[in-house]
Amino acid sequence: MKFDFTDHSHRRYNPLNDTWVLCSPHRGKRPWQGEQEDIVKDEVQNYDPSCYLCPGNDRAMGTKNPNYTATHVFRNDYPAVKREQPDLVEEQSHEKGQTLSLKSRLQKTQGVKGDCFVICFSPNHSLTLPRMEINAIMHVVETWKQLCFQLKTASSERMHYRYIE
Repeated sequence: MKFDFTDHSHRRYNPLNDTWVLCSPHRGKRPWQGEQEDIVKDEVQNYDPSCYLCPGNDRAMGTKNPNYTATHVFRNDYPAVKREQPDLVEEQSHEKGQTLSLKSRLQKTQGVKGDCFVICFSPNHSLTLPRMEINAIMHVVETWKQLCFQLKTASSERMHYRYIE
Protein backbone atom coordinates (compact mmCIF):
# COMPACT_ATOMS: atom_id res chain seq x y z
CA MET A 1 0.00 0.00 0.00
CA LYS A 2 1.28 3.48 -0.88
CA PHE A 3 0.89 6.60 1.26
CA ASP A 4 -2.13 8.62 0.12
CA PHE A 5 -2.39 12.30 1.12
CA THR A 6 -6.19 12.12 0.79
CA ASP A 7 -6.53 9.21 3.25
CA HIS A 8 -3.53 9.07 5.61
CA SER A 9 -2.56 11.23 8.59
CA HIS A 10 0.35 13.56 8.10
CA ARG A 11 1.63 16.88 9.26
CA ARG A 12 2.62 19.83 7.12
CA TYR A 13 5.30 22.36 7.89
CA ASN A 14 4.43 26.05 7.99
CA PRO A 15 7.68 27.90 7.26
CA LEU A 16 6.15 31.29 8.09
CA ASN A 17 5.79 30.54 11.79
CA ASP A 18 8.02 27.44 12.05
CA THR A 19 5.23 25.10 13.19
CA TRP A 20 3.68 21.82 12.09
CA VAL A 21 -0.04 21.40 11.34
CA LEU A 22 -1.77 18.02 11.73
CA CYS A 23 -3.76 16.94 8.66
CA SER A 24 -6.29 14.13 9.01
CA PRO A 25 -8.07 13.95 5.64
CA HIS A 26 -9.79 10.62 6.39
CA ARG A 27 -11.84 12.25 9.18
CA GLY A 28 -14.13 13.72 6.52
CA LYS A 29 -15.55 10.21 6.07
CA ARG A 30 -17.18 10.10 9.50
CA PRO A 31 -20.95 10.55 9.72
CA TRP A 32 -22.40 13.94 10.54
CA GLN A 33 -24.80 14.20 13.44
CA GLY A 34 -24.33 17.89 14.12
CA GLU A 35 -27.68 19.14 12.95
CA GLN A 36 -28.44 22.71 13.97
CA GLU A 37 -31.39 22.84 16.33
CA ASP A 38 -32.96 25.44 18.58
CA ILE A 39 -31.93 25.08 22.22
CA VAL A 40 -34.78 23.86 24.41
CA LYS A 41 -33.72 24.00 28.04
CA ASP A 42 -36.67 21.97 29.37
CA GLU A 43 -35.96 18.87 27.25
CA VAL A 44 -32.94 17.10 28.70
CA GLN A 45 -32.44 13.48 27.71
CA ASN A 46 -30.45 11.19 29.98
CA TYR A 47 -30.34 8.63 27.17
CA ASP A 48 -30.49 9.13 23.40
CA PRO A 49 -31.18 5.94 21.39
CA SER A 50 -29.58 7.49 18.27
CA CYS A 51 -26.37 8.65 20.00
CA TYR A 52 -23.21 6.75 19.03
CA LEU A 53 -21.77 7.28 22.52
CA CYS A 54 -24.67 6.24 24.80
CA PRO A 55 -24.51 2.90 26.66
CA GLY A 56 -25.77 -0.13 24.72
CA ASN A 57 -26.04 1.76 21.41
CA ASP A 58 -24.37 0.87 18.13
CA ARG A 59 -21.53 3.16 17.12
CA ALA A 60 -21.08 4.48 13.58
CA MET A 61 -18.82 1.56 12.56
CA GLY A 62 -21.23 -1.04 13.98
CA THR A 63 -19.51 -1.83 17.30
CA LYS A 64 -21.97 -1.96 20.19
CA ASN A 65 -21.17 0.05 23.32
CA PRO A 66 -21.31 -1.90 26.56
CA ASN A 67 -23.93 -0.86 29.11
CA TYR A 68 -21.35 1.18 31.00
CA THR A 69 -22.28 2.75 34.34
CA ALA A 70 -19.33 5.13 34.79
CA THR A 71 -16.59 6.69 32.67
CA HIS A 72 -16.02 4.64 29.51
CA VAL A 73 -13.03 4.63 27.11
CA PHE A 74 -12.81 3.20 23.62
CA ARG A 75 -10.63 3.59 20.54
CA ASN A 76 -12.03 6.35 18.28
CA ASP A 77 -13.86 4.96 15.23
CA TYR A 78 -12.74 8.02 13.22
CA PRO A 79 -9.34 8.92 14.70
CA ALA A 80 -7.32 11.99 13.77
CA VAL A 81 -4.27 9.73 13.42
CA LYS A 82 -4.03 6.02 12.62
CA ARG A 83 -1.61 3.34 13.77
CA GLU A 84 -1.89 1.32 10.58
CA GLN A 85 -0.98 3.29 7.48
CA PRO A 86 1.91 3.31 5.02
CA ASP A 87 5.02 5.32 5.74
CA LEU A 88 5.44 8.61 3.90
CA VAL A 89 8.61 8.56 1.83
CA GLU A 90 10.08 12.04 1.48
CA GLU A 91 11.61 13.35 -1.74
CA GLN A 92 15.40 12.97 -1.76
CA SER A 93 17.96 14.94 -3.76
CA HIS A 94 19.28 12.92 -6.69
CA GLU A 95 22.97 13.83 -6.58
CA LYS A 96 25.34 14.65 -3.79
CA GLY A 97 25.29 18.37 -3.09
CA GLN A 98 22.08 18.93 -5.08
CA THR A 99 19.39 20.76 -3.11
CA LEU A 100 15.73 19.84 -2.98
CA SER A 101 13.25 21.77 -5.11
CA LEU A 102 11.73 24.97 -3.76
CA LYS A 103 8.38 23.18 -3.49
CA SER A 104 9.94 20.40 -1.38
CA ARG A 105 11.61 22.91 0.90
CA LEU A 106 8.45 24.98 1.41
CA GLN A 107 5.91 22.16 1.48
CA LYS A 108 7.51 19.76 3.95
CA THR A 109 5.35 16.90 5.15
CA GLN A 110 5.79 14.04 7.58
CA GLY A 111 3.69 10.95 8.16
CA VAL A 112 1.98 10.76 11.55
CA LYS A 113 0.89 7.56 13.29
CA GLY A 114 -0.83 7.12 16.62
CA ASP A 115 -3.94 6.26 18.58
CA CYS A 116 -7.01 8.31 19.43
CA PHE A 117 -9.50 7.46 22.13
CA VAL A 118 -12.93 8.65 23.18
CA ILE A 119 -13.65 9.15 26.88
CA CYS A 120 -17.35 9.20 27.73
CA PHE A 121 -17.51 11.00 31.07
CA SER A 122 -20.84 9.50 32.10
CA PRO A 123 -23.60 7.22 30.81
CA ASN A 124 -25.95 10.20 31.26
CA HIS A 125 -26.23 11.74 27.76
CA SER A 126 -27.09 15.21 29.08
CA LEU A 127 -24.38 15.43 31.74
CA THR A 128 -21.44 17.73 30.99
CA LEU A 129 -18.27 18.10 33.03
CA PRO A 130 -19.29 21.38 34.74
CA ARG A 131 -22.49 19.72 36.01
CA MET A 132 -20.78 16.62 37.41
CA GLU A 133 -20.11 15.97 41.09
CA ILE A 134 -16.49 16.44 42.17
CA ASN A 135 -15.95 12.68 42.79
CA ALA A 136 -17.26 11.88 39.29
CA ILE A 137 -14.91 14.49 37.79
CA MET A 138 -12.04 12.92 39.75
CA HIS A 139 -12.93 9.55 38.20
CA VAL A 140 -12.76 11.10 34.72
CA VAL A 141 -9.35 12.62 35.53
CA GLU A 142 -8.08 9.31 36.93
CA THR A 143 -9.29 7.49 33.82
CA TRP A 144 -7.49 10.03 31.64
CA LYS A 145 -4.31 9.67 33.70
CA GLN A 146 -4.46 5.86 33.47
CA LEU A 147 -4.97 6.02 29.71
CA CYS A 148 -1.98 8.36 29.30
CA PHE A 149 0.17 6.13 31.51
CA GLN A 150 -0.85 3.01 29.58
CA LEU A 151 -0.11 4.68 26.25
CA LYS A 152 3.29 5.83 27.49
CA THR A 153 4.07 2.35 28.86
CA ALA A 154 2.84 0.65 25.68
CA SER A 155 4.87 3.03 23.55
CA SER A 156 8.08 2.44 25.47
CA GLU A 157 7.59 -1.32 25.89
CA ARG A 158 5.81 -2.00 22.57
CA MET A 159 2.92 -3.65 24.46
CA HIS A 160 -0.72 -3.95 23.45
CA TYR A 161 -3.10 -1.38 24.85
CA ARG A 162 -5.51 -2.23 27.65
CA TYR A 163 -8.86 -0.54 27.88
CA ILE A 164 -10.10 1.13 31.03
CA GLU A 165 -13.70 0.65 32.04
